[in-house]
Amino acid sequence: MAAAIFAAVVLLAAAFAFLNGFRDASTSVALAVRNRALTPSVAVLLAAFFNFVGALLSAMLAVAASRTWINLPAGPGGLAILLAGLASACAWGLLMWRRGIPASSTHALVGGLAGAGLASLAVGGPGVAGVDQSLLFQVVLPLVLSPLVAYSGSFMLVYPATWGARYTQPNVVNQRFRRGQAIAAGAVAFGHGLQDGQRVSAVLLLALLAAGYSDGGIPVWVALLSAVMMTAGTLFGGWRISYTIGYKITRIDPLRGSVAQTFSALMLFVGAIGLHWPLSTTHTVTAGTLGAGENQHFSVTNRKLVIRIIWLWVLTPVATCALAFVLALALSPLAA
Repeated sequence: MAAAIFAAVVLLAAAFAFLNGFRDASTSVALAVRNRALTPSVAVLLAAFFNFVGALLSAMLAVAASRTWINLPAGPGGLAILLAGLASACAWGLLMWRRGIPASSTHALVGGLAGAGLASLAVGGPGVAGVDQSLLFQVVLPLVLSPLVAYSGSFMLVYPATWGARYTQPNVVNQRFRRGQAIAAGAVAFGHGLQDGQRVSAVLLLALLAAGYSDGGIPVWVALLSAVMMTAGTLFGGWRISYTIGYKITRIDPLRGSVAQTFSALMLFVGAIGLHWPLSTTHTVTAGTLGAGENQHFSVTNRKLVIRIIWLWVLTPVATCALAFVLALALSPLAA
């Protein structure tokens, strides 16, 4: 039974990685396409390439991520928790994509794992260890604070950017920042691969440990599966969410788009490499876009849509927690 549940976890982890690339990675190039810095086809290929490289390199960070997040019980009980958490995160991700809402895959996964762990405790099974201060300071706070930092940082960086371009003709400014935006789009895609690739690899590592198939190292196939499935999702391109970021929430020019993407990429790099913090690419890019777009002399933001997106951000871990709780209860006979 443990082998069958492990196989199901691997399949769902692959589906989660595909949906992650499908929904999230294209957001890295949404502003570049919006400002005609890149054509949609070139943008998708650029995002796919750098997403693949980032996800492949992120495997070395997955060990730290898995140890920082949670410790699962060994055997079918731990595998059932992963299975319910992944299924919940995938279902919520599909719903948000259908509605064109940029929501965090990481939030969904963390909520799903928490709900599945609670269900395991409710039926007298082993719980999830590590849902304490480490989870609070290494997962929850970075995910909550990253939109605030991205918004305020992008807002403030518009000032020096516009000051430096004050004597330059607008068409020259747009041309220069379009070039910068193309580079920044690749950097954000690389940062997305670093951030989200390690999440998928960490889940697979937890599954290997729970099934007794690993002593803590990362097999090559784990890194390849994460990178390939995220890249495949990116190539299919979930443009519903990209359209929301690029066209619907605010109006943004090449200068502000370049500022938002550059600062978002910097945050993703620092979070993944320097701090080992799981930052949501969706939250970071969306908040950075809003911050840069708000620093204008006239209102260009769709505030009703922004409020709706924020409420769904708050709802994401709650909804996936509840769904995973129900799924884990249904799976509990298999984990006995």
